[in-house]
Amino acid sequence: MSYLATTDHEIADIIEKERQRQVTGLELIASENLVSRAVLEAMGSIMTNKYAEGYPGKRYYGGCEFHDMAENLARDRLKELFGAGHANVQPHSGTQANMAVYFGFMKLGETLMSMKLTQGGHLSHGSPVSFTGQFYRVVQYGVDPESETIDYGVVEEIARKEKPKILVCGASAYPRTIDFAAFQEIADGVDAYCMADIAHIAGLCATGVHPTSVGVTDFTTTTTHKTLRGPRGGAIMCDEDHGQAIDKAVFPGMQGGPLMHTITAKAVCFKEALRPSFADYSRQIVKNARAMAETLEEAGLRLVSGGTDNHLILLDLTSLSITGLEAETVLGKAHITVNKNTIPNENRSPFVTSGLRIGTPAVTSRGMKEAEMRQIGRWIAMILNDISNEALVRKVGAEVTAMASTYPLYPE
Repeated sequence: MSYLATTDHEIADIIEKERQRQVTGLELIASENLVSRAVLEAMGSIMTNKYAEGYPGKRYYGGCEFHDMAENLARDRLKELFGAGHANVQPHSGTQANMAVYFGFMKLGETLMSMKLTQGGHLSHGSPVSFTGQFYRVVQYGVDPESETIDYGVVEEIARKEKPKILVCGASAYPRTIDFAAFQEIADGVDAYCMADIAHIAGLCATGVHPTSVGVTDFTTTTTHKTLRGPRGGAIMCDEDHGQAIDKAVFPGMQGGPLMHTITAKAVCFKEALRPSFADYSRQIVKNARAMAETLEEAGLRLVSGGTDNHLILLDLTSLSITGLEAETVLGKAHITVNKNTIPNENRSPFVTSGLRIGTPAVTSRGMKEAEMRQIGRWIAMILNDISNEALVRKVGAEVTAMASTYPLYPE
C-alpha cells in the first residue's frame, strides 16, 4: 500500500478508509464475506497482465501456458469440491453464469420460470428491469402466504400450465432449505431444464450443511464469494454432456477475455474450501444464524418463515412501523452493516422495503460464535425498537467497535 500511497494518494486514502470501516464495524450483509490473505494476494498478482481468450489448450493468444495451469487447477478443484462432471470458472459474476445457461439452452422469447424477486428470488431470475425480463417470457412462483416457504405443489401446478424451457430454483433472500430434487422432478415432468442458482449457499452445499444441487439439477450456477469465501466472480457446473454448450455460451457467446487474476484466486478459494476446517466454518455460519435468529425473535421481532436453516435471516419490520431503509440507516450509524430487503407481500418500493436481511458469513470468518451473535442480536433489537434514540445508537456503536477490535480481519 505504501507504493500506491506515493503514486495515487487519493485512492490509497479511500482504500484505507474502507479498511477502517471493515475493521471497526460488523458486516452482516448475507451476500458478503471476508477473503483470505492468500485470495487477496492472488487477486493482486501479475496474472492480471495476460489476455487469455479461450480455454486451456485453446487460447487465441500465445504465452498462456501458466494461465492454462491456473484455470485447470480452478476447474479441477471446483469439480472435486462439488463432485461435478464439468465446471466453467470464467463467468465474471453470478448473473453472467445465469446468463450463460439461458443463452446456451433457451431461445429469445421462450419461457423462464423462477421465484419472484420480492419473495426471495434474484434480479437475474426474470425481473423486468433485468435482461431476463426483456429477453424471455417470464412466469414466477412465490412462497405460501401463511408459511412463507416454497409450496412445491403450487410450483408444479404453474410449471404444468406454463411449460417453461428452464425452471430456476435458488434465491437471494430465502432463509429455508431448498429441495433441489423436487425442483428437478417438476422440471422433468414438463420436459424443462432445471437450473439451481446456489450463489448464496454454495459453501454450505459444498460441505453438506445444505443439500447440494450438483448432480441433482441439470445446471448449477454460483458466485464464488458469499459463503464460498472467495473472490467476486461466478462459476457453472453441469454434467459432461452439457459442458460443451455451456463453454460456448460463456466464450465466445457472452464474454471476451477471462479475468485470470480472479480465476487464479478462485483456485485458491476452492483449495481452501476443500480443507476440513472449511466444513467446520460452514457449520458455524448456520449455528450463528440460528443463535441470532432466536435472540431477535425473543426480543419480539418477526422473522419471515419463523426462523432460518441457512446463513441468513429476513426480518419483517411492519409491526415496528419502520422501513427497511430506516433500519439499515440507523444500524449503519452503530457500525452494523445490513441491507434493506423486500419481504413476501411487500407493499413498499425496493428502495425503501418493509424488511431487513441479515447474514452471518463475514462475522463467522472473523471467528465469532453464538455468544457474539446473541449480543449482536440484542444490539439490533434495542436499536430497532428505539431508532430515534441517538444516545443509544452512539453507545451501541462504541460497543460494536470494541467487539470488532477483538476479532481482527487478518490476525496473522
